[in-house]
Amino acid sequence: MRKIALAALVALSVAPVAVPAPASAVPADVVATEVQFTGAGGVVLHGTVLEPARDAGTTRRPGIVMLGGAGNRGRQYLMPEARAYARHGITTLVYDKRTVGYSMVKRDYGLLADDALAGLRLLRARPDVDPDRIGLWALSEGAFAAPIAAGRSTDVAFLVTVGAVGVTPAAQTAWAYGTYLEHAGVSGSLPATMRGAAVRTAIGAGIFAESDFDPLPHWERVRQPVLAQWGRLDRDAVPGQSSRLIRTALERGGNTQHAIRFVDATNHNLHRTADDGFDRLPDLPADYGDVEARWIADPWQASVPSGDFGPEPAAPVIGAPAWYENGAVQLLVLVALLAAFAAYPMVAAGRRIRRRPRVATLRSARWLAVLGPATVAGTLLYLFVQLATAAKVPGPVLLGRPVVWLGLQLLACVTVVATLIVAGNLVRRRPADRVRLGLLTAAGLLLVPWAVHWGLLLP
Repeated sequence: MRKIALAALVALSVAPVAVPAPASAVPADVVATEVQFTGAGGVVLHGTVLEPARDAGTTRRPGIVMLGGAGNRGRQYLMPEARAYARHGITTLVYDKRTVGYSMVKRDYGLLADDALAGLRLLRARPDVDPDRIGLWALSEGAFAAPIAAGRSTDVAFLVTVGAVGVTPAAQTAWAYGTYLEHAGVSGSLPATMRGAAVRTAIGAGIFAESDFDPLPHWERVRQPVLAQWGRLDRDAVPGQSSRLIRTALERGGNTQHAIRFVDATNHNLHRTADDGFDRLPDLPADYGDVEARWIADPWQASVPSGDFGPEPAAPVIGAPAWYENGAVQLLVLVALLAAFAAYPMVAAGRRIRRRPRVATLRSARWLAVLGPATVAGTLLYLFVQLATAAKVPGPVLLGRPVVWLGLQLLACVTVVATLIVAGNLVRRRPADRVRLGLLTAAGLLLVPWAVHWGLLLP
């Protein structure tokens, strides 16, 4: 993805189109103007420019372009922040992230960087904005793209980041899985599965876009002033480690004009929290934007409260996927398991259709033919839900394990017992019945390493 020629990512000329925003979209002290502009590859992006309603005379205001976090929540997600900056006298552009070339399984931070630069050119064309004081504001994943944009254009006057990540997306995701599961009271094998097998298998299957992206070389190339901020209760961005890595990268590149700030009682996006940072309330602190506005007015003179984050668990090192974590191998194993389990009832159905004499069946075999597919399907479904929700919805917890996961573990154990019983009866069966019992036994035996890999048969 990152090998795409940079020329294909250069943004085309911007074309602001002013359309009055709905009266209910913003408070009376802020004016909103709907705009559209052309991003990288000719993609048309839609956004909103917010500015203070009061008459500012002939003085040109500073401006910021806001880059959102992961996913595509739309510009409304960042409207509280955008309004706060507009109230502080900063012309702010917030826009909907592209859908072309960006999805859960496909993304390119260089592409997002060029979109941000296209938005910056839009603000530079406005007569009420000072072209020499326009910067980028970036939240979480947006802080992967912002330093790339700063390195590509000197038109970027400054960077303000919130919840920037200094490790790879794979390491950050694994760290957050563990953090949220621990908060939910989950112990045992599931946290290790999510932090290890689930992440590596997603990478091996090619559905974890930019998993190995290293942000630090891009931070080393940033020459503009930087205000990097983290909430003291940030549970997503590995804040302590990320702040130290980004500070070191900036200094390694010769950038001495940077400030590292930690905001008390706020979560990953610097919002107020009622659950120790594990929630996503829309409420901003009462003084939101005060420090940032003073810093933007004069990054070289503004005093920013700083400090150290303190101790925290380090992000795990995510190794390359093993051969059995490759997507094709996992799919092959899945097909083999389901086909072998399904062979037992299908052969029986075939005999009935052809009106062949019925063969006495083992009760354990019937149970195995049901329990095996149920274990496989249930495990994959539950793990998919955990991946889709970033392990934030594990469900009710019993004995340190989510009830659903505990049930799947018990199901896997019963399946193994049924496999052993069927295998023990295999040699005593009639030759006509040995084939399907052999397939059933093979499926049960293959399920054992599969279940160990996913943590079902681990404590």
